[in-house]
Amino acid sequence: MFEDILDCAPLIAILRHLPPAQALEVGETLFAEGIRIIEVPLNSPQPFESIGKLAAALGDRCLLGAGTVLSVADVELTRAAGGRLIVAPNLNAAVVTHSLAAGLFVLPGIATASEAFAAIDLGARRLKLFPASTYGPSHLRALKDVLPAAVRIYPVGGIGAADMAGYRRAGAAGFGLGGELYRPGYTLEEIATRARRVVAAWSAPR
Repeated sequence: MFEDILDCAPLIAILRHLPPAQALEVGETLFAEGIRIIEVPLNSPQPFESIGKLAAALGDRCLLGAGTVLSVADVELTRAAGGRLIVAPNLNAAVVTHSLAAGLFVLPGIATASEAFAAIDLGARRLKLFPASTYGPSHLRALKDVLPAAVRIYPVGGIGAADMAGYRRAGAAGFGLGGELYRPGYTLEEIATRARRVVAAWSAPR
């Protein structure tokens, strides 16, 4: 099921600075608009509490987990909270190998071909291009030219609905979306509108 979500509905909502008290209503709003992957970065307030609330309510229908994961200890705390997704801004061999051994989905952060191949050698098959806006679609296209066809790359960082078509033409398998979907202070109505916009952009013909 979660493999299908990553392949067929691969839009990751990055809920940075999400307060635990709002986790459930924000998660349910995103789910209602078609978002099926939710990441709570660990530099948010009480992130494991938020992950736990989301997992209890949506864990059988959404792929949920943590972002900004920098250590094996963070992986274990995420798993204990019910998370199954591990997203990192960097390539940490211990985080990748531990996550895979635990049966979790892991997206290590890469920017260069050397980092990408190092992640592949560790067993990763889904990679986070970060920060994507710094490199652009042409960089992604060049990476895709040399990486194994089965490896999937998800641009993250500065991506909005208007940017998605160019990255998809370059070979993006999905996207991580932060401020485009959620910031503290957004109303639930605004979050819903933003989610509809990115889902429509993903569904649009390439």
